[in-house]
Amino acid sequence: MDATKMAAVGLSASYGRGPAITDINLEFGPNSATAIIGPSGCGKSTFIRCLNRMHETAPRATVTGKVFLDGEDIYEQDPTAVRRRIGMVFQRPNPFATMTIFDNVAAALRFNGRHSREETDKIVYESLQAAALWEEVKDHLFAGATSLSGGQQQRLCIARALAAQPEVLLMDEPCSALDPISTAKVEDLIFTLKRTYTVIIVTHNMQQAARVADRTAFFYLGKLIEVNDTKEIFERPKEKLTEGYVSGRFG
Repeated sequence: MDATKMAAVGLSASYGRGPAITDINLEFGPNSATAIIGPSGCGKSTFIRCLNRMHETAPRATVTGKVFLDGEDIYEQDPTAVRRRIGMVFQRPNPFATMTIFDNVAAALRFNGRHSREETDKIVYESLQAAALWEEVKDHLFAGATSLSGGQQQRLCIARALAAQPEVLLMDEPCSALDPISTAKVEDLIFTLKRTYTVIIVTHNMQQAARVADRTAFFYLGKLIEVNDTKEIFERPKEKLTEGYVSGRFG
């Protein structure tokens, strides 16, 4: 990899019982998308929750190792400041149900200090544009967020994450609750977003990983088995476990 935006070094985590992930070493480049694949329970979601310090909010959670963003360990920084720089989109759309479409996006700005109404309008517009949602909602910005379809709600959550102006965007199976048309829109969006951000996406859908990711990392039983360019992972995997998973022999 020519450059590194983010890196996990010796990263291990647990929920108070056995380890969920063990000694993960993985780098992420700027302006790229990396897919994290593997069977259920292999530690994919735990891993990315460690990348913006959300894992430690779970009861009895422990984390050891380091996560570097631009060469600085995020575990030596204020977690709120870390989460401003590393946004996250979850498996199921989670808009603020009592807020309008506009206020859902503007809510992200309240964590970053005061903004004038003009600045807020501009950032909301730019975030909805970046999330490929503006044209669909511009005429009813002050309708309730729950009036949107599931796919639109997920793109609204992406817009809310982008409004905080992060450098890294984590996506934890963002299409698993969506229909095929909405999934295609989110996948198209990832292609656009990776021009600006470092995108890290957990997915159970190997076809999706093959479509959107520049690099793919395969996890199994809490360990990183293999990481490489996506084409290499799917066509010429080096590890037997990887070959077995991507060929559908287990998963």
